[in-house]
Amino acid sequence: MTRFLIPVVVFAVLAGILYVGVVRSPNRSTMQSALLGKPAPDFSLPVLGEPGRKLSLADLKGRPWVLNVWGTWCPECRVEHQALLDIARENRVTFVGLNWKDEDAAALQWLEQLGNPYHVVAVDADGRTAIDFGVYGAPETFFVDANGQVQYRHVGAMTPEVWSREFASRLPAGVLP
Repeated sequence: MTRFLIPVVVFAVLAGILYVGVVRSPNRSTMQSALLGKPAPDFSLPVLGEPGRKLSLADLKGRPWVLNVWGTWCPECRVEHQALLDIARENRVTFVGLNWKDEDAAALQWLEQLGNPYHVVAVDADGRTAIDFGVYGAPETFFVDANGQVQYRHVGAMTPEVWSREFASRLPAGVLP
């Protein structure tokens, strides 16, 4: 009987330690990224609702920008949407939406109904660009500086607190040119 009890107790102790570590982690919404401090991945994607127009990394060079990965199928994306609208009203940075593995009609309807916080929305229908950024779930938000370097990655819904602490503090003074 004890030979079965010992592995169960060891497993329970290890599971408890892991649980406490995850729950008490101060950075559980901040995932390390291999891209931090490195150039943002190159891309050229269609622009949502604008047939024939493409958005590329080159279009964003020379200014800081924020990439928010979202989809209409993502419950947390709906949770963060009002915060994104509020932040976008500040007009301090170019907001790029990356509509990930979604239907264009559903995405356009979402933005029409809930409001559009983005300056432009790129369509990542096959998910390749999201993979290049290291995205594994939506929403995820990246801060890219004026030199095209990825400076920060946030996993999960954006909040005013996260925006102030991790994104706004990285922005130069003033508003968009």
